[in-house]
Amino acid sequence: MEIGIIGLPNVGKSTLFNALTGAAAAAENFPFTTIDPNIGVVPLPDPKLKLLSDKNNSRKITQDAIRFVDIAGIVKGASQGEGLGNKFLANIRTVDAIVHVVRCFKDENVVNVMDSLDPNGAAEIIETELLLADLQQCEKTLDRVQKMAKSGDKEAQNKYLLVQDVIKSLNDGKSLRQMKLPQEFLNEYQFLTAKPILYVANTDETNTAPEFIEILKRRAEKEQAGLVVMCAKIEAEIVQLPSEDRSDYYASAGITQPGLVTLIQEGKKLLNLACFYTSGETETRGWLIPQGTKAPQAAGKIHSDFERGFIRAEVYKYDDLMKYGSEQELRAKGLISLEGKEYVVQDSDVVFFRFSV
Repeated sequence: MEIGIIGLPNVGKSTLFNALTGAAAAAENFPFTTIDPNIGVVPLPDPKLKLLSDKNNSRKITQDAIRFVDIAGIVKGASQGEGLGNKFLANIRTVDAIVHVVRCFKDENVVNVMDSLDPNGAAEIIETELLLADLQQCEKTLDRVQKMAKSGDKEAQNKYLLVQDVIKSLNDGKSLRQMKLPQEFLNEYQFLTAKPILYVANTDETNTAPEFIEILKRRAEKEQAGLVVMCAKIEAEIVQLPSEDRSDYYASAGITQPGLVTLIQEGKKLLNLACFYTSGETETRGWLIPQGTKAPQAAGKIHSDFERGFIRAEVYKYDDLMKYGSEQELRAKGLISLEGKEYVVQDSDVVFFRFSV
């Protein structure tokens, strides 16, 4: 599952991407450094894996990961083709959720396309362009659906009414995140303003403009969006260091938990993911799945044969293992359950699948 990193030019998107992935994406001091999207696969930090591995004497630990896509800067008029316009919007349409980076740092050496520091205004530009792009798409859809509705197609008539409601909401300046729309409708049209969003307030090394963080915080609360505050520049520099040296640098910078860890954890929430585990002597591994996934489909994450030949799942809770110390103790206490095809796999479940093909 993919999260797109968006924002105005020169707000620190590529720097954040570098920090997330340890990659070397261009991060230059002029707009449109990123033209084609960079894609990085970022492991989900999870201390439970090590503890679970220790309990089961696993020889190997494997983390699951989230894909981050660094999308080029959007400018005012993008929905009309300004900048690199529609190409960027098309890149956003394919991701599952959005991280919106907003500049909250002052630096005369880095060009500010807005001339002054205005986080709310910057966020408004991006939101307006996404709204306009969705509105264009809806108006085209309305013309097409109207013709089918006039022929008496009931499904088309219902969709015609729904698209009219969507257009009204967009004309009122409301994102589609604020509407309860049918999931199949959202899947069909991939509306930009319907995607879950997380704001990243990109500060300087000492966060010299805390008032701008508060402005962005209020905006995020109003939109029921998340907010992560971090200095992408520092984090991108630290991630280039050997892993054994990073904790000292984080400490010297006054960073108790890396913003990257917070961002990736928030990304998991943004995508509405759960993580279950498989663990044994060979390997302990985390598997990310959408919340609400049933046992056979979770098994299919591992291998299609597991889903096709699913018999049952043996399940225990990570917290129970930490409390009682071993699977043997869990069995003795009746804390390992046998679950069938209707079982919904929960976050932090440890699962052993039985199958036959």
